[in-house]
Amino acid sequence: MAKLETGSVVKGTVTGIQPYGAFVDIGGDIQGLVHISQISHQFVKDIHDFIKVGDEVTVKVLSVDENAKRASLSIRALQQANAAKKGKRSARVRTKNEPAVGFNTLKEKLQEWIEQSKSEDSFNQ
Repeated sequence: MAKLETGSVVKGTVTGIQPYGAFVDIGGDIQGLVHISQISHQFVKDIHDFIKVGDEVTVKVLSVDENAKRASLSIRALQQANAAKKGKRSARVRTKNEPAVGFNTLKEKLQEWIEQSKSEDSFNQ
């Protein structure tokens, strides 16, 4: 396997699960660990609810300790990146004659509220 670098994305197999994280075989002689905080954006009480031993996972390398032969990995970082890609929207410019839909400024709504207030006051008298 080529040298593992921080920021790279690799595939691996879950080889063990402990209360604090999941061990992932990413090939080579480096042991990978996905800490429980890096499993998902959701609250993770039990890692088994998200992954199982034998699952193939895609992980992002957060750090590598060559001397200890360990790598800190994240599944969550990839979920974050994928969510950002899905959430991207192209900017759309409204034409001059197209009515605004959605958010109105306070200045735009003020007159409407004043009129509503007057009509409610006259109704309550």
